[in-house]
Amino acid sequence: MKASSDILKNRWRTLVVSCFINLCIGSMYAWSVLAAPMAEVLQVKSVSMAFSMANMVAFISIILGGILSAKFSPRKVICVGGILFGMGMFLCGFAHSVKELVIFYGVILGFGMSFVYGNTIGNTIKLFPDRRGMIGGLTTASYGISSVIISPIANYLNNRVGVRNSFFILGIVFMIIIISGSFFIVEYPDDFLKHFPSSSIDAAINREKDKTPLEMVQMPIFYKLLLILTCGGTFGMMVISSARTLAVDITGVSAGTASILVSVLCLFNTVGRILAGTLSDYLGRMKTIRAVMLIAVLGLMSLLISSYNGSAVYYVIGIILVGLCFGTFMGVFPGLCTDRFGEKYNIINYGIMWIGISAAGLIGPKILDTVYIMRGRYSESFIFAIVLAFVGLGWAFCIKDQ
Repeated sequence: MKASSDILKNRWRTLVVSCFINLCIGSMYAWSVLAAPMAEVLQVKSVSMAFSMANMVAFISIILGGILSAKFSPRKVICVGGILFGMGMFLCGFAHSVKELVIFYGVILGFGMSFVYGNTIGNTIKLFPDRRGMIGGLTTASYGISSVIISPIANYLNNRVGVRNSFFILGIVFMIIIISGSFFIVEYPDDFLKHFPSSSIDAAINREKDKTPLEMVQMPIFYKLLLILTCGGTFGMMVISSARTLAVDITGVSAGTASILVSVLCLFNTVGRILAGTLSDYLGRMKTIRAVMLIAVLGLMSLLISSYNGSAVYYVIGIILVGLCFGTFMGVFPGLCTDRFGEKYNIINYGIMWIGISAAGLIGPKILDTVYIMRGRYSESFIFAIVLAFVGLGWAFCIKDQ
């Protein structure tokens, strides 16, 4: 292994490589482009269960990836994750049923994605103790922006070679990129902080803060943070998962315009990750979280107004603000988790915290669909989301800034 002083020089290379790898695994969120033509090939109404399964296994596989990285190394786990991710994508091209898609995409690809995601972010944050917010923002932003970049590529492949061949091509390309990138990942050594400016003070502080997963779940602050993340994730997933449908049903815009609005949402989701992550290094994590919770309330109120009067302007304002806020949670929480519970077990601890996002991915869309089925409108779901934002804001004020 390189000396820690060399790692200090090469940590920026690890950041760039990790972002590029995350751009590949973020293609999971380009699923909608592949799902529709695959449903036609299989002659079924929906294949959404495959995507849902990939999200359901996320927190389990992130935790497992953290355990494996402690035993072996983040680089090796990223490499294995790349094999699983590419293999899962490739095998989807052979699927002849929704069940097979659930296994290939939901389980194999889902585990691979989480192995990579947890380790690229967790390892890179350790290498930047002075910029945890910014690094969390950049590494998660590269993951978030992927759907904007990969979706048109996947759509082009679908039109030229068919959806099955699209899975084959994407699987092979992503596997090669991730495996190759893993060899350029610089890992965090135990003596790294002593080579860092003000290392003697920082090292002592970080040793005191390191909490094992068992110690973390016994701390009241863990449950406060988990509740805040779940609240923010729920209203974020509620809007993001159905942004295209909401645009058409609420404002009456065309399907093409709705797709453009989804790209706008993804763009501001990415901006939120970078901007808020960087700001949190200077303002503090909890101050940033409180600010975006207030902004989220304004965004959800704008969506509520739009649901009543059909205003496209209010709808656009709403998705921009909600996208920014959801991006903030995704960008700030990796650094926040490391700040509060230490670096040694940060990948496993963040995986446990990811339970909030997994729960949100199930709760948010379910609330939206249930309300629409029962009431024939979305207004009450936005009211519920506003309440959640206020709950999260209240708990954010219960946590002191460090």
